[in-house]
Amino acid sequence: MADLPGSEQRSEYSPKPRSRESIIASWKGRKSAIQAVPEYPHSGAQDFLSARLVFSIFVGAEEKYMSNVLEGRTAVVFGVANKRSIAWAIAQQMQHAGAQLAITYQNERLKQEADDLIAALPNSQAFQCDVSRDDEIARLFEQLKERYGKIDTLVHSVAFAPAEELKGEFAETSREGFRIALDVSVYSLVAVARAARPLMTDGGSIMTMTYYGAEKVVPKYNVMGVAKAALEASVRYLAYDLGKNNIRVNAISAGPIKTLAARGISGLGEMLKEHAERAPLKRNVDVNEVASIAVFLASGAANGITGETIYVDCGYNIMGF
Repeated sequence: MADLPGSEQRSEYSPKPRSRESIIASWKGRKSAIQAVPEYPHSGAQDFLSARLVFSIFVGAEEKYMSNVLEGRTAVVFGVANKRSIAWAIAQQMQHAGAQLAITYQNERLKQEADDLIAALPNSQAFQCDVSRDDEIARLFEQLKERYGKIDTLVHSVAFAPAEELKGEFAETSREGFRIALDVSVYSLVAVARAARPLMTDGGSIMTMTYYGAEKVVPKYNVMGVAKAALEASVRYLAYDLGKNNIRVNAISAGPIKTLAARGISGLGEMLKEHAERAPLKRNVDVNEVASIAVFLASGAANGITGETIYVDCGYNIMGF
């Protein structure tokens, strides 16, 4: 019988005869994962070894896949503000998955912090870009074209509203506060997606960050909830327009995370507490869980997904009350 397509890639994971001692020695770095595998005390030594060896092979294959899934790809990440930001977690995981990174910072004042951050990420470079200025967006993508030729992934993790707009009632939102929130948090996605299209010559993946406040009222989230609703609608329209270029556009709706930016939202502590109590998983989401979904969306495994909002919120969004 002929080999199945791809079988040659799997041959390196084929089990070879090994002693029990050598297998046990190889488990040391995976102790916590191994403990999750059921024991088979009555199956005999051969069954015990087979079960544990299969698991060991699976873990090794999974680790190898995740460490190479973005190999040879270039990702542009907007919104890396500090080490607690969602964009930073995404940048780290994409770099671990093999991508070379272009990380943007807003202005000269933030340049040093950006340089310090990416020093920990080999094969990464920082670029200045204020997404509220069309001339800076145009300059950035000229620089990206000159440096990389093409890009494969764009991460938009940018949102802003004046602090005073996130305290009182939404009905008291100022005209200028509304304009700023929609310009920085929503139109910036449209602007960078448009600029990225010519550089995504082999197709690509664009993703942005949203929140449940886009569809349900979250007190004090105010104009940011309206901005996120507009952002999610923009994702769908961009997915339609860019689909003919084989460019996918999606949103990740993360549960509340204690980032420095989130601290500007009045009542964040109560929001986190209520979320953990009501979510089916009875906890808050971890920033690295959000980053893992970003890597997935950037990979070929998500080639059939576009125009979607993917929830990473421990199931909170499914609850009625």
